[in-house]
Formats: sequence, C-alpha cells, structure tokens
Amino acid sequence: MTNTEQIAAGIIVLERTALDRWGAGAPSGYLDISAPEVTYFDPFIERRIDGLEALSAWYAPLRGTIHVDRYEMLAPKVQVYGEVAVLTFNLVSHSGATVMRWNCTEVYQHDKDGWRIVQTHWSITQPMQG
Repeated sequence: MTNTEQIAAGIIVLERTALDRWGAGAPSGYLDISAPEVTYFDPFIERRIDGLEALSAWYAPLRGTIHVDRYEMLAPKVQVYGEVAVLTFNLVSHSGATVMRWNCTEVYQHDKDGWRIVQTHWSITQPMQG
C-alpha cells in the first residue's frame, strides 16, 4: 500500500468513526477531529460556522437527540495534496422509516496532532429521477 493509500484509508476510518458516534447521538466525534479554525457549512443554517467553539455551540443541543440506525458511505474518495487531503462521499442515513441522502466534502490538514478537519460542507441531495 502506498503512503497516499495509507493516508486515504486512515482518513476514511476517522470519518467513519465520527459518523458512528454521530449516529449514536454524540457529535463530539466530529469535534474531536476538527481543527480549532474549522469552518462548517450545514444545509439547515444560512451562514458558515467559523471555529471549533462556534461549531461546538451549534452541536450542543443535538447531543443525545440524533439516532441513526445505519448508514452507507458511498464512493468515498480521498485526494491527497501534501499536508492537505479532500474527502468526498455520498451518505445515505436510515433512522426508522426516514431515509436522508447527503453530499459531504471534508478538507483535512495534517499537523502535529494528525489529520484534522479544517472545512466541512454538508448538503442534502435527492435521488436521481429516471
């Protein structure tokens, strides 16, 4: 396995671990792997969130309220550019009878603490109509 493949595999593990924790009602999985200067776009808010403190405040009322029965991370792709890596994927989450479809882009940067998210962008997508 090449160094780039190892980095890609490690980033996907970080993301899946955070998604597992999110689905169990613990958004701190994402906070733990986000850089202090993280920026965040969410489809449910009008403006970008700047910084880990603001992101923590946004996530606080969600703690314990989220439950995802299962999810599918579709076609994850990691592009590595030196100390920066971009992860893109589609997510299908299942919570009871509710199915949500998402696009996600995560920009990771490598620093002394490892790979950290510096930018997140989530959007809701709809399945293609035949």
